[in-house]
Amino acid sequence: MKLKQMLLLLVLLGVLAACGNNNAKEEEQTTWGEIQDKGTIEVATSGTLYPTSYHEQETNDLTGFDVEIVKEMANRLDLKVEFVEMGFDGMLTAVQTGKVDMAANDIGITEERKEKFALSTPYKHSYGTAIVRADDLSGIDSINDLEGKKAAGAATTNFMKLAKEKGAEEVIYDNATNEQYLRDVDNGRTDVILNDVYLQRLALAAFPELDLTIHPDIQYMPSEGGLLMNKENEELISKVNSVIEEMLEDGTIRDLSKTFFNDADVTELPEDIEFQK
Repeated sequence: MKLKQMLLLLVLLGVLAACGNNNAKEEEQTTWGEIQDKGTIEVATSGTLYPTSYHEQETNDLTGFDVEIVKEMANRLDLKVEFVEMGFDGMLTAVQTGKVDMAANDIGITEERKEKFALSTPYKHSYGTAIVRADDLSGIDSINDLEGKKAAGAATTNFMKLAKEKGAEEVIYDNATNEQYLRDVDNGRTDVILNDVYLQRLALAAFPELDLTIHPDIQYMPSEGGLLMNKENEELISKVNSVIEEMLEDGTIRDLSKTFFNDADVTELPEDIEFQK
């Protein structure tokens, strides 16, 4: 499937949604021994987030960077995977209540989430960038120069939260396509899109006819991503971390990264990046 066709179907700015409803009643967690006996691990994912978790058009098979990491991890643990597709907020609740064993969906490792959940050894390292108009950089010099600018995004993302903190006017979209986000910056309806660098690059590559660019001087909010589990599943956490570390060491995750992120290695941050606050 062509990248442009895929990106038309998926929303760019749903990458790092805000934490979901964590007030659900706790239920008994499935132990590692029970997972082994069953031979299956249940994993929540969206199935709609390219290139993390999505369905191939030709086969409708679920694939993506996080999905393939989970498949390989389960294989090394002699388990099958049962993916349960749901929205991001639902994933957190499902892990918390024991309805699934983990969640995999480009989940950022934050201090707030670590208070409530167990996050695996990080396997994705990224940072935020800004898509702006190429001819004048939307009149923006730095991440601290967003006062009065119109920032496009979804209301609950960390990126929109940052834009608001920097004084930008929020322009909220409801399940819009990448094309709508990008064309609105191009035609001046909005001025900037804040998001993950790797997804920004993929989005621009899908629409080369637009006069847009990633701002050369804006890099901020370095982040780590991994799998999310319930803190009570200590043995599962240990097993998963051991395999993730093995996959990082032997290059498996690096190879998957290059497959899904246009030959980019997301397992390490570039050394020459200077982040703004």
